[in-house]
Amino acid sequence: MPGQDPAERRVVVTGPPRRTLRASGYYRPRTEIDEQTTLGHTYVRSLMRSQLRAALTVFAVLALLVGPLPLLFAALPDARRLEWAVLGFGLYLPLVLLARWYVRRAERNERDFVRLVEDK
Repeated sequence: MPGQDPAERRVVVTGPPRRTLRASGYYRPRTEIDEQTTLGHTYVRSLMRSQLRAALTVFAVLALLVGPLPLLFAALPDARRLEWAVLGFGLYLPLVLLARWYVRRAERNERDFVRLVEDK
């Protein structure tokens, strides 16, 4: 077939492609995490860092809220009823609010992470 014009020769491929190439600028974060690549490790480390930041914030507020109480109770030696009132009733609402804030923050961090890595 040396006399054929190059425009007339065609090759038809009917099978599936043997390898897939990534489109430029497109990546799959979930695959990066599953394959434990450096980028996937960075994603997971980012989530863990944000969760740790929320936990340390709660711990700091808790330490500032409860930490000075023994000094306060030592300064007031005859205030047994005050101690029980503060410990039993005064701390309950702040602890519940702090726990609620932490759970909401942790769930928001996880939601943001899932939104980041889910396929678009």
